[in-house]
Amino acid sequence: MQDSISGSETNTLLIVEDTTKSAGNSGLPQILSGGWREALRQVLPLYLGLHLTFLLLTYFAVLFSINNFSSHNLPLSILLHSWNRWDSSIYTNIATTGYTTFSRMAFFPLFPLAEHGLALFVQDPFIAGLIISNIAMLGIFVILYRLVVEDFGRERAWRTVLYLAFFPTAFFFVTAYNESLFLFFALLTFYHVRHGHWWMAALAAFFASLTRSIAICLLVPFIWEYMCQRDFQWRKIRLDLLSNIGTFGGIILFAIFGYLRFHDLLAFSHAQKTWNRGLSWPWHIFAQAYKIIRYQPILSFQSIHTIMDLLPLLIILCALVLAFIGPWKLSRDQWSYAFYAVACYFVIIIVPETGGYPLASTGRFMLEIFPAFIILGAIGKNRVFNIFYLSICLPLLTFWLLQWLTGKWIV
Repeated sequence: MQDSISGSETNTLLIVEDTTKSAGNSGLPQILSGGWREALRQVLPLYLGLHLTFLLLTYFAVLFSINNFSSHNLPLSILLHSWNRWDSSIYTNIATTGYTTFSRMAFFPLFPLAEHGLALFVQDPFIAGLIISNIAMLGIFVILYRLVVEDFGRERAWRTVLYLAFFPTAFFFVTAYNESLFLFFALLTFYHVRHGHWWMAALAAFFASLTRSIAICLLVPFIWEYMCQRDFQWRKIRLDLLSNIGTFGGIILFAIFGYLRFHDLLAFSHAQKTWNRGLSWPWHIFAQAYKIIRYQPILSFQSIHTIMDLLPLLIILCALVLAFIGPWKLSRDQWSYAFYAVACYFVIIIVPETGGYPLASTGRFMLEIFPAFIILGAIGKNRVFNIFYLSICLPLLTFWLLQWLTGKWIV
């Protein structure tokens, strides 16, 4: 259900339409065109404001490590390295020494490769990772805004980006993790798929599949959109159908590397066991979470963390349901968004952590399901929901970031 579009919004969409036609001729998004400039202009204040907020929180978080009225002074470098937590060091180690152990095969190669390349100029792979993630984050905001403007309108596009930016785990877009890089390429794939630029979509999907294995989920909307744009008539299928190989091309390439390095074609999958992850039924993750909340003390670490990690899963799950039923459901020509979202959600919940914390990492994985934020953006037209969403997400985002900056377990 599209938002109503004002006169100014209509002008924006006319610009988008014109630039879309020209982009269709070249097969490339014209970054300097009016539509892309408009997208950048709209999201840049949010991007800069969010970074200013994160900078202030990074500075204030130092108080958690200094006693009251203490004269102790910490080095300025602690502000930067307070972001170097958990998987960040694994990526920098891969960037520096490569895949020296089997367990590292659980981490796909594009992000550490990019860190390695940029580190030749900045001299530090961790700083290189931060730069890559933050540039990709801006790309995410711009592409997502442009994509939603074209399909749903300007007002909904703004709320979609806003709700993604303020999601409780959104600070992972700033960290030296691969979340930003993957979502950037996933959105770029979607943009080209929606415009029928199949080989450009294949290239973007290839980079996405070199970043995270969940890129395989892009195959579903890729094929759906291809067939939709050909009216599901087999005689209209052309050689460009083969472009969908990009959605798993990077996975195949990494599998070959795993075979050459560790004599295991599925090393990237088998390595998940070293991190306590394995296949399970889709309801298992929720059943385990219920048991923890039900039988653990309510103020225990495990119980509180489970409730915390469960919230993002439930928010996104509700959005996915509303993509198919109710006043905010997607129309048939927008089903590719819903299919991708459902595929991602399913893949995430069938590979839970098996070491006692079933919801570990799932909160940040929800960031990859960007169509859910498009649904939330539609609901956000209701003022009460808008206040409700921001009132819940902003405090959680602040708290989780402070936990992260002080070395607590927020993964």
